[in-house]
Order: sequence, then structure tokens, then C-alpha cells
Amino acid sequence: MPTARAISTAVLLSTATLLASSLAACAPMGQDGDRHGDTGGATTDAQALTGLRNQSLAWKDCPAPAPVQGGGEAPGALPDGTRWQCATLRTPLDWKNPSGESMDLALIRARAAGDPDERIGSLLFNFGGPGGSGVATLPGLAADYEKLRTRYDLVSFDPRGVGNSAGVRCLGAGLPGEDEIDNTPDDGGDETNALARFNRETAAACEKNSGDVLPYVGTTQAAQDMELMRQVLGDEKLHYFGISYGTELGGVYAHLFPEHVGRAVLDGVVDPTHDLMEEALAQAGGFQLAFEHFAAWCARQGCTLGEDAEDIVDLVVGLEAALDDTPLATPDDGELDGDGLVDAISGALYRQDYWPALRVGLEAAADDNGEVLHDLAEALGQHGRGGDTDDGTATEESNEDDAFRAITCDDSSNRYTVADIESRLPDFLEASPLFGPGLAWSALSCDGWPVPGAARHPEVGAPGAAPVLLVGNTGDPATPYEGAARMAQRLGEKVGVELTYEGEGHGAYDSGNACVQDTVNAYLLNGTLPKPGTVCEAEPLPEGK
Repeated sequence: MPTARAISTAVLLSTATLLASSLAACAPMGQDGDRHGDTGGATTDAQALTGLRNQSLAWKDCPAPAPVQGGGEAPGALPDGTRWQCATLRTPLDWKNPSGESMDLALIRARAAGDPDERIGSLLFNFGGPGGSGVATLPGLAADYEKLRTRYDLVSFDPRGVGNSAGVRCLGAGLPGEDEIDNTPDDGGDETNALARFNRETAAACEKNSGDVLPYVGTTQAAQDMELMRQVLGDEKLHYFGISYGTELGGVYAHLFPEHVGRAVLDGVVDPTHDLMEEALAQAGGFQLAFEHFAAWCARQGCTLGEDAEDIVDLVVGLEAALDDTPLATPDDGELDGDGLVDAISGALYRQDYWPALRVGLEAAADDNGEVLHDLAEALGQHGRGGDTDDGTATEESNEDDAFRAITCDDSSNRYTVADIESRLPDFLEASPLFGPGLAWSALSCDGWPVPGAARHPEVGAPGAAPVLLVGNTGDPATPYEGAARMAQRLGEKVGVELTYEGEGHGAYDSGNACVQDTVNAYLLNGTLPKPGTVCEAEPLPEGK
């Protein structure tokens, strides 16, 4: 099932692996800004901050992404020959105690390609999650942002707790794999108890394996890291492009440092008025709306699932229930159950380009062939479950899910219980019989978390900040359209400026829509904001595809 998680398309398609020793980078920091085991004397917070702001980044050609960042090959040079460079930024482990221990954050950049006299500065990206590695993601999307590189260095990073930035580790030997847990228990007994136990055991494993870093991975501290990046990169203002969860991070930065906000774009906007349960409920409605749009398209294509959208939705709801009872075997000795069906559908709703494959998979599943949807769920589903090898030792798998849980639970003060979920299930079922149950139970993920959460929802008020361009997509399943207007309201008068994209999928800029890209580029490159009420329309999928 999908979880209450707002992630960018880039992060959905990326893989990351678990860092075996996440805290090796943490050590006491001396007066000169380097890490030392013995400082030889007390260092004041002011001295430590001066050392941090004056540090020089040792940029070098990027190696292949570490397993924790997703693995793979080293990023190749850009078409003009520009090579990707990587560095580490030293930052306090705890921003409330900057003279205490430090941690290293992984950064990546591609230098601006245009006239040096026209260079604006650095453009910092966060692609969402939380939990996605920006170091691994940015090179794969560089072609989308090549116009922006005419005036900016493109820069991204692994936020604290993610990837090579003291990546959080939770699951280890002795815990059941998540694939053994029913994420939509409906028996009120053993299945429910197993899910609740799994969440508590995961929280305990996080504390055991990453307890030293766990209290310090929240969004507020990540925003303070971004302010340090601005200073060390030598930029007067922070120019920023945040997608999905990256919009929340950008909003929190604007709240903390309104005077340093430069040209900022938030795409696929998280609703800052929602708590954990409210976000999950809104997502249930968002995924349901997106699936109904798919079903209407499928009916127009003459697919075999039904004559109209309502027929298709009803058929798939019934298919999900049937697969929960009797999964379909697949040729690789796997199976397609109800959760796998919903995983495939939710993943495909992140991009309209995936709709034709989803149509084929659903038609096959309705004909008792689960192979296509099984493969689709594997290809588009969230990676990094963690687990054990046959000999009982922990495997080094992605920390993306662990980081998502850790950051979410550090941010949110909500600690929902089984009783809370059960009391709200009717609301979720009304919002979506297909996606509602899984999203309702995802709100249980912070039960038993060892670190108190910061607040019910993020604070993003930023009166006096420079304008922030908010891009809302009317068909967005993961960050429903209404979030952009609420972010604009919370940012403050004359700060939040809305751009509407009437399209499908999560986010808008990476959809390739020329209107959205031209409008965003005009602001980032020239400072030109769209007129109030500007709407960009998506081009429909070609008929017959």
C-alpha cells in the first residue's frame, strides 16, 4: 500500500541502500572547525559557528554513489563536458549546541555553463521523500534543468539522516521483513497486533542502531543546514527548488530565514496545515481522484475493464479484495496480492506516462495473470525495505524508508495508536475504498517512536520574504492541489505566488509541460513572476496509447 508519504517522481524511481555505520562521521569539533577527539580547551558556540561558516569545501570528481545512496555508476560528464563534483559540508550534529559534536553532509554540484558575468549563484535542490538522496538523484535529472544551469550552479545534497549524511539505520537482524506484515489488517486481531508490533520493533531498532543521531534529523535542523550551505557556497540569498517534501523543507527555511530567501520554487506542495492523520486522509482522496481520472481515460481507450470510470473503479476494488484472499502466482515464484495491486496502481499514478502500462497490467490481472502488475510494483514501488540474509546478519539495504520514518516522526508530535486508526477507518474508506485502508494504517508508523516529535504541523510563516513560486497540480495524488493555496496563505501576503497546472501525476515541472517549465524558468532566471491566476494545461495522452 502507499504510505502517507509525499515523494517526488525522481525519488520514487531511485534506489538507496543502508549505511552500515551511520555515525562514523560524527566527532567532537575543535575551535578551527575540524573534528578532534580532544580540543585542548573549551570552544564557544560563537567560535564554532565562525569555523563552520569559514570552512572550505574540497570539491572533487564524484565517485559512484555509495550503496546507501542507491549504488550504480559514477555520474558521467554533462554534454558540454562539465563534470559532477562532490564534497562534504561539516555541520553541527545539534544546532542548539554548535560547539558540540559535528556531522558531515554529502553535497554534489555541476558548475554553471553560461557567461560568468550572468551567473546568479547556486540553485539548491531537494527532490522529496523525506529520505531521498539528492546526491544520487540530481545527475539523473540534469537534462530537465539544463536551462537553469545557464545562470546557476546546480547543487543538491543528502539531508541529515539520509544516504551519506549519517544515514539512519533501523531494521536489522531478528526483525520480520515488512513484506511479511499485512499493511491493511482487517481482522482486528492477529494481523493488527502484528503490524503494531512491527512498528514498535522498528522504532526500537532505530534507537538501537542510530540513537545518537535520531533526535537531530528533523526538518528544522535540515533547514539550518541549508542556511549554512548558503553561507559556505558564498551566496547572498538562497535560491531553491523544492519538490514534494522539499516544499515543506523550503517553507520551514523561509520561516527561519525570511531575509535570506532568494528565488524559490516549490513544486508538488505539501499542505502545511495538516498533521500526520490529516495528510494521510488527504492523500487517500488524492489517489482516489487520480485513479478515477485514469479510469475515465482507460474507458475512453476502450479498455476491457469496464464501460465507464465507475465500472472500472468498482472492478478494481473487487479485484483487490479477491487478491487479498487468493493471490495470483507469478512465473518467478512470486505472487500478486491485494497490497501488490495497490502498490502498482499508486506507483503508476505518479506519472501519466505510466498509465498505458497500468492499463495492460490491470487487464491481465482481471484475466488471472498477475505478472505485469507484479513487475510494475517492483519497478515503481518504494525500495529499501531492509532485512536479513539467510545467515541472520543484517543486509545493507536502502535507508530511504528508515530516513523517511525518522524524519517524519521527529517532525510530527502525533503518536497515533491502533484505537485511533480504527476510529478513523470509516473516513478513510469513504475517501477511497482502494487506497484508504493502507493510508490510514500508515499513520501508525510513529507509535512507540523514541524521540518526541517537534509539532503537530510545520511552521512556514515568512512575512517579508521574497516571493516564493508555488506550483500546484490539480491531479496530484500525493500532494493534492489544495496544499498550494494553503502554503501560500501560511507563507504570508505577497510571499506565496501560485501557478496552477491542470494535469496528472506528482509535481509539474518534471512532467515536461512547456508552460510550467517556461514559467518556472522565467522566475528563476529572470525574476519574472506569473500573473495571478495563471493556469498551465497538460497535453492529453495520444489516443490509442
